[in-house]
Amino acid sequence: MRIAERAGVLACLRTAALFGLDVCPVHVEVDVSFGMPSFTMVGLPDASVRESRDRVRAAIRNSGYEFPPHRITVNLAPADVRKAGASFDLPIALGVLAASGVVERRHIANLVLLGELSLDGSIQPTRGVLPIAAAARRDGTAGLIVPAPNAPEAAIVTGIAVYAVTSLAHAVSVLNNPLAEPSQLAPAVPPALPDPFALPALAAPPDLCDVRGQLFARRALEIAAAGGHNLLLIGPPGAGKTMMARRMAGILPPLTFDEALDVTAVHSVAGLLRPGIGLLSERPFRAPHHTISDAALVGGGSQPRPGEVSLAHHGVLFLDEMLEFNRHVLEVLRQPLEEGAVTIARAARTALFPARFILVGAMNPCPCGFSTDPSRECRCTPQQMLKYRGRLSGPLRDRLDLTVDVPAVDPASLESSADGESSATVRARVVAARTRQLERYADAGVRTNASLSPALMRVHCAVDRHGVRLLKAAVQRMALSARAYDRVRKVARTIADLAGDDCVGADHVAEALQFRME
Repeated sequence: MRIAERAGVLACLRTAALFGLDVCPVHVEVDVSFGMPSFTMVGLPDASVRESRDRVRAAIRNSGYEFPPHRITVNLAPADVRKAGASFDLPIALGVLAASGVVERRHIANLVLLGELSLDGSIQPTRGVLPIAAAARRDGTAGLIVPAPNAPEAAIVTGIAVYAVTSLAHAVSVLNNPLAEPSQLAPAVPPALPDPFALPALAAPPDLCDVRGQLFARRALEIAAAGGHNLLLIGPPGAGKTMMARRMAGILPPLTFDEALDVTAVHSVAGLLRPGIGLLSERPFRAPHHTISDAALVGGGSQPRPGEVSLAHHGVLFLDEMLEFNRHVLEVLRQPLEEGAVTIARAARTALFPARFILVGAMNPCPCGFSTDPSRECRCTPQQMLKYRGRLSGPLRDRLDLTVDVPAVDPASLESSADGESSATVRARVVAARTRQLERYADAGVRTNASLSPALMRVHCAVDRHGVRLLKAAVQRMALSARAYDRVRKVARTIADLAGDDCVGADHVAEALQFRME
C-alpha cells in the first residue's frame, strides 16, 4: 500500500463530558498517519485525560494488539470544553484500533463509549453514567458501551441499548460482530428492572421505638417528616438528639421513581454508586463532620462536584454539634434552604445541583452543655452562653421551622421496658399526610408544605379567624419576622394534614408556635 493511501486514516467516536449534572457530547477523532512516532492529544484535556496516553498504549499491547508505530493525533471536540476524568480511555483506545483497521469503523458511529482502562486492558467503572445515558437517549443514540459494573445504572434509562464490557478485547469483539446494525452488535443489558423499592436494604435501619421518652421531640420529628420542615434539637449531652436524628430517614415516605432517579444521578456524578447498583431505593442520610469546608458542604471545584447538601437531596442532612461548624460554612446553607438548589458559577459555565433536603441540627444549650440539665451544674457565664448561641445567625435560625428543647432523659424512662411507637407506625401517618399534600398541590408541581410559594400559601394555608387572632398576637409578642410568620403557617398546615383536617385552625397554629420558642 502506498504511503498516500495510508496517510491520514481517521476514526470518529462519541463519548461525553460532565460539568456538574450537565452532559456535553464529545467527539473523539483519532488520526493515524506516517511520521515520527508520537501521541498528541488536543481539545483542552486536563492532566487525567493526558495521562490516558500511557494507559491506552499499555492496554492495547497487553490486550494482544499492536500499537501503531506512527504519528497519532487525538482531538476531543468541542475544543472549548475542558475534558476531565479517565472515562475517555476506552473511546481513545478504540479510536486508535479503528484507525489501525482492528475495529470496524462503521459500527462505532452511533454509539457512546465510556470506560477507564487498566494497564492490563480491563475496564474500570466510571462516574456519571446515568445522566450520560439519559442525554444519549435524548440525542437519539442507538446504544452505549459501558463498564460492566455501570451497566445496571445505565439500564435504568429505557429506549436505548446498553452493552456491558469487561475489557478492551471484549469491547473489540462486541464492535466487530458481523451483524451490520449497531443495535444488533451484541446482547444488551435488559432495560426491564425489578421494582427498586422491593429490593432488600443492606441493613435494618434504626427504629424510633428505641428512643425512650422525649414525646415532644418525637412529635417534632413527625411534623418535620410530614411537611419537609427543617428541625433544630437543643439539649444537654446524652439527651438523645443524635439518636433521634438518625431515625429521621426511617419515618420519611419511600422514594418515588422520579425522586430515586434524581438521587441516583447525583450519587453517580459524585462517584458514590457501588458497582453493580442500579436505582437507589433508600432516602439519603448525610452527617458530615463539623470540620467540613464550605466547598465540601455545598459543592465546588474546578470541575464542580456535588456537596453534602446535594448528596442529601430528597433525604436528610444532619449537622451534629451544629455550633461547632465554622460560621461561614453554616451561612452557605441559606441559598439551598431557600431555593432547594445550589448554583456553582465558574468562568466557563455554571453548574446547578439539586438540594431539596430536610436539615436536622443538634446543639448544646451552652458551651459546657449542662445549662438545662437538672442533675449537673452549668459553669458557663451569661456572656459565654450569649456568644455561643450567637454562632447561629438570625437569618439561618429563621430558616429552621421547628426548634425543640430536648431535656435530659428521666431515669424512670430509661428503666421502662415499654417501647415507644415504631418507625413504621409513625411513617404510616407521615405517608398519609404527604399523600394529602401531593393531591392538594398536584397542579402546582409542589410536593410538601415546606416548599410552598407565597401565592400557594394564600390559597392553601388560610387560617380561620381564631387562628389569625393568635398569629397576630404571636407576631407582636415573639417579634416574628415575615419569614418566620410564613413558616409558622406552613408548619400549622402540616399539623392539620397529620390530623386529617382541611382547615387550619387555632389549635394547629398554637402547636406550631410552640416550636418557634427560643
